[in-house]
Amino acid sequence: MNIDSLRAYCLSFRGTREKLQWDDELCFKTAGKIFVMLGLDNPRLCFKCTPEGFAELIERENVRPAPYVGRYKWVMLDRLDAVGEAELKALIRRSYEMVSAKAPSRAKPPKSAATRRTPAKAGSRTAPGKARRR
Repeated sequence: MNIDSLRAYCLSFRGTREKLQWDDELCFKTAGKIFVMLGLDNPRLCFKCTPEGFAELIERENVRPAPYVGRYKWVMLDRLDAVGEAELKALIRRSYEMVSAKAPSRAKPPKSAATRRTPAKAGSRTAPGKARRR
């Protein structure tokens, strides 16, 4: 795969945004969380793996733990052809799924003012029709 086809594939996932960060890193995010980093000046690719996949991948040539995030099971491909296209697509999809599963859920809409009010207790000293101070 080349940079253009990788970019198109990553953007095909629902809710994906891209952002250029750290000079030449094109980051693909879902819900604000990165699932793939693509180096543009020196083409290289980083993504999250399962622990089993991580252990298997770092045994291959041109694949190593990603700097700074390798301890979180991210790998770096020093060459875009370090793994086959079909396998790479599956690995990227798995990274997207793992990251999106851990992303925070959407905030629930606030409750309306009517449902937040608590009714006055029976026998309260507040006169009917007057609001209580809190």
